[in-house]
Amino acid sequence: MSENRIAALEARIGLLEDERAVARAMASYGPLVDGGDADGVAALWAPDGVYDIDEIFLAGRERIHEMVASPAHQGWIRQGCAHVVGPPHITVDGDEAVAVCHSLMVVHEEGRYVVRRATANHWRLRRTPPGWQVVTRTNRILDGRAESPALLVAGVRGEAAQAD
Repeated sequence: MSENRIAALEARIGLLEDERAVARAMASYGPLVDGGDADGVAALWAPDGVYDIDEIFLAGRERIHEMVASPAHQGWIRQGCAHVVGPPHITVDGDEAVAVCHSLMVVHEEGRYVVRRATANHWRLRRTPPGWQVVTRTNRILDGRAESPALLVAGVRGEAAQAD
């Protein structure tokens, strides 16, 4: 095999490994947050990372940790909830990545499960020594507002969210 072909294969394998690592980081969110692992959830973010949810803006790991450890979130866990992150569309560009997916928050109410929220999720991640970490995650509820589907389209195109 020529050196060029080997280099091309290594580059392709490296990209696949990066995409897999980003997807694994994203897929970790639901199990960690539903398990109440505030340290684990916070560690998904860069130290100065941002989690921008419709009604909440969390800047820094400490705020993300506080959200998971909060009585409100712990109440959701005790009641029964599932944060389901859909399959991501990931664009890796060197040490930066943009990913987009849908997510659902499913809660247990009166013996049945109800979708409480369906959201558009736009993630920006960066490769760091410990691995890929979230720089910004922007969630917008899918309730007909224009910014929610715009987040999805921007992510598929590998573009930053308008809020970034």
